[in-house]
Amino acid sequence: MLLPAKTPVLGFVAPSGTGKTTLLKEVVRLLSEAGLRVGVIKQARDDFDLDRPGKDSYKLRKAGVERLLLASEKQSGLIIEQLEPHEPELTELLTLLDLEALDLVLVEGFRDCDFPKIELIRQSLATARYPVDPAIIAVATDSELTAGLATGLPKLDINQPVLVAEFIRDWMQQ
Repeated sequence: MLLPAKTPVLGFVAPSGTGKTTLLKEVVRLLSEAGLRVGVIKQARDDFDLDRPGKDSYKLRKAGVERLLLASEKQSGLIIEQLEPHEPELTELLTLLDLEALDLVLVEGFRDCDFPKIELIRQSLATARYPVDPAIIAVATDSELTAGLATGLPKLDINQPVLVAEFIRDWMQQ
């Protein structure tokens, strides 16, 4: 996949319940503390609503607004109504971010897209993609990888976010 900017984009992929968000939260904190400007795209499998019933913005959306930009002095957010429900493409979502203002974009999900990813594997949920997905650049795990699956990819400790953040900073320099 050809990404729309020079800003590095790195994914975290794993089955639900593996701990993607838990690890990502700590990695983002560490990278931000190191001075990096980090953006995140999180793929949601279920419907969600950032707005609240009764609020003016909610009423405007229900009246037919297709795009609503909420803004305050501390934050802003864009809500886009999908008039024809479809799974947004990662490249489409990246264009919605101000990539020039970011040093790195981390992506949770979009496992079938062709972009660099770290795969998370828990011993209790050991379903590996990396043997067949050439976009996997490292594996973060809490167990030994079975001999049949070992490929020479960097192996990271899923319970050591500091080491995962260091790996990402090194990867960004390449």
